[in-house]
Amino acid sequence: MLGICRGRRKFLAASLTVLFVPAVTWIYLFAGSFEDGKPVSLSPLESQPHSPRYTASSQRDRESLEVRMREVEEENRVLRKQLSLAQGRSPSHHRGNHSKTYSMEEGTGDSESLRAGIVAGNSSECGQQPAVEKCETIHVAIVCAGYNASRDVVTLVKSVLFHRRNPLHFHLIADAIAKQILATLFQTWMVPAVRIDFYDADELKSEVSWIPNKHYSGIYGLMKLVLTKTLPSNLERVIVLDTDITFATDIAELWAVFHKFKGQQVLGLVENQSDWYLGNLWKNHRPWPALGRGYNTGVILLLLDKLRKMKWEQMWRLTAERELMSMLSTSLADQDIFNAVIKQNPFLVYQLPCFWNVQLSDHTRSEQCYRDVSDLKVIHWNSPKKLRVKNKHVEFFRNLYLTFLEYDGNLLRRELFGCPSEADVNSENKQLSELDEDDLCYEFRRERFTVHRTHLYFLHYEYEPASDNTDVTLVAQLSMDRLQMLEAICKHWEGPISLALYLSDAEAQQFLRYAQGSEVLMSRHNVGYHIVYKEGQFYPVNLLRNVAMKHISTPYMFLSDIDFLPMYGLYEKSVTQLDLANTKKALIIPAFETLRYRLSFPKSKAELLSMLDMGTLFTFRYHVWTKGHAPTNFAKWRTATTPYRVEWEADFEPYVVVRKDCPEYDRRFVGFGWNKVAHIMELDAQEYEFTVLPNAYMIHMPHAPSFDITKFRSNKQYRICLKTLKEEFQQDMSRHYGFAALKYLTAENNS
Repeated sequence: MLGICRGRRKFLAASLTVLFVPAVTWIYLFAGSFEDGKPVSLSPLESQPHSPRYTASSQRDRESLEVRMREVEEENRVLRKQLSLAQGRSPSHHRGNHSKTYSMEEGTGDSESLRAGIVAGNSSECGQQPAVEKCETIHVAIVCAGYNASRDVVTLVKSVLFHRRNPLHFHLIADAIAKQILATLFQTWMVPAVRIDFYDADELKSEVSWIPNKHYSGIYGLMKLVLTKTLPSNLERVIVLDTDITFATDIAELWAVFHKFKGQQVLGLVENQSDWYLGNLWKNHRPWPALGRGYNTGVILLLLDKLRKMKWEQMWRLTAERELMSMLSTSLADQDIFNAVIKQNPFLVYQLPCFWNVQLSDHTRSEQCYRDVSDLKVIHWNSPKKLRVKNKHVEFFRNLYLTFLEYDGNLLRRELFGCPSEADVNSENKQLSELDEDDLCYEFRRERFTVHRTHLYFLHYEYEPASDNTDVTLVAQLSMDRLQMLEAICKHWEGPISLALYLSDAEAQQFLRYAQGSEVLMSRHNVGYHIVYKEGQFYPVNLLRNVAMKHISTPYMFLSDIDFLPMYGLYEKSVTQLDLANTKKALIIPAFETLRYRLSFPKSKAELLSMLDMGTLFTFRYHVWTKGHAPTNFAKWRTATTPYRVEWEADFEPYVVVRKDCPEYDRRFVGFGWNKVAHIMELDAQEYEFTVLPNAYMIHMPHAPSFDITKFRSNKQYRICLKTLKEEFQQDMSRHYGFAALKYLTAENNS
């Protein structure tokens, strides 16, 4: 309502100005306005005390009057145009939270830029933005490098997807790490009407590497400068965003601002909300040149086609070279160079109202740029402190950010009504449509085709495999209730680890806080954490294993479970004993268990055998499922000093070390039951030799029963469906491996 009133007041003021200014002007000129019998000058200097006066016959007086008249006429012409535009607008355009009208005074609250005369059309923001076509694609460019920035991009994209009503095309300038992470994420996210293109940031380094830069973003903080050269030549306009941006409105509103650009305006920017470019933050503070307060480049509207015609590449390069002669390096990366160019060419800028980039940084003036938080459009966490910045509304900003941080990304897969979407390349819907929904095991069957959103390398990962090609990665999967096992496993296994975590978006953030607060986990850079987001009714245990297996960088892997602790030193001795490179072997690590939550972990085989004799330890599942590990032949293992071979038997499910090219786990098995058994059966069908290591062991630590084993024990239909899936798997094995697979059916019938 307040916005409507302001608009009416401005309309009335404009009307009166159009009528009143010419009348007053002509009265001055032709009615002979005098003071003390002397003609009065219309010069602005008249408002100052002791301003000079001239005689009526002065030539300069007449010239001054003529100049002033031309200025007034030009002002009247602009006012009439604005008035006619205002009269043609529908009052209904002013309704709704996302369609509010804003004047320049509601933007920065500062008139310095107006005095600089940089944007002739920027002082009129009261009009409704032209509508964006219903299915018009909005293009967004983001520079992203590394693990942390990849996480930030997800939160930004969530906020954009939440509000959007248009197809989106993201142009991601990414390094190899970010590309691997985000390509997998978007491929498994499968959001309708969203297209992703990647551009190799590493190939662009040579374009900007000559610029010394002190900003924490490093060389990637300079890459917005080369977007005209990087993005497709037929792309005319793009919104460029930093990764630490959160949208509180539909991005189409920002896209519509392109229609307001006039003349040679090619850059849409919000004024900088700190005093950085004023150079008064500390003694001897010397920033790069900027126009007034300068501009922040966290949000940029780029008219790419016009920039190319203006030879933007040469423009910014020449400016950077000139300024670096005295400045030596940039402090704020691309922002310094953008501002230096604008200082020389102010006509390039269309100044956006500040609610399009509310900057929560040190020494910020952001509180002056809005009256109420409901007016905000974009929040920019551009301080290294991020959520710890000082602002009277910081709790509101933090809650908004956390909302999208923990928002279930699966809910953003909604279709855009009336907008055609590209065919589903994953064919998930087609495969699901072929299933019988009346089948009592339908929910089990659909899990095999469900595509789970996956975020690889959720935390920093850095590891180079050993040069002798005997390196082994421990592979496991877990959910939130097994998080407490991570530190213990890291202490027992010094080598690389690949973990798939089945979490919700909110749980992923809990895990992040847990990991960042753990000295043990933060000291390890060779652990790959891959988040598979929750969806469906069952725990997709074999999908998780496959994700963890797929993303290892060593030639061998130890297929374990999260509730097992390997013996100390197993990493060093697990593969070097035997030649796995040229033979298909599965090295069995004998499994034991304890019922005690506090256990003095055995440091040797002799100590373990002693605990076994005392009843402190047992062979794994000795009491409930002997068949699972009986073929390991624990009696022989007690006295063995050399590796020995064992044969496959029904229901055998040992933990093994294998080459990374071993077959994947079968995804039809979810929750509890037969998930490892089926994998070992396939290894046997592919003629893997099972060899038991005589001086290796692992111990299962006690924990509360999982939700899935509880369902298995209490739900008869669950057990019926598991039996059905087992039979179907065996039939598939027979079709795939022929006569050799018949033994599995025989063994099952005899067991």
